[in-house]
Amino acid sequence: MSNFVFACASVNGLTLAQKRETVKALRESIKAEVAARKATKIAGKEARAKLRAEKVAARATKKAEKIAALEAKLAALKNPVGTAARKAAKKPSKVTVLKMAA
Repeated sequence: MSNFVFACASVNGLTLAQKRETVKALRESIKAEVAARKATKIAGKEARAKLRAEKVAARATKKAEKIAALEAKLAALKNPVGTAARKAAKKPSKVTVLKMAA
């Protein structure tokens, strides 16, 4: 962004050539400022898109980790170890009747 300085305080005091030169310089200044704003806007959009993609990737990773942990927990429940395995492996004993109903 450049600040254009006029040759005198008022445009009315300038000659036609100076006015044309001033208008040309102002147009170039405006063009440069518009281009700079456009570049910053594009850079901001790209940064936001990159951040959004990183968030999506992080969310997917977190989800995959959670699923893996739950699957491991489920596998541990399906395949008991120790006393739970011994209890699960026991065959039920025969039922003994203590008293018959009359």
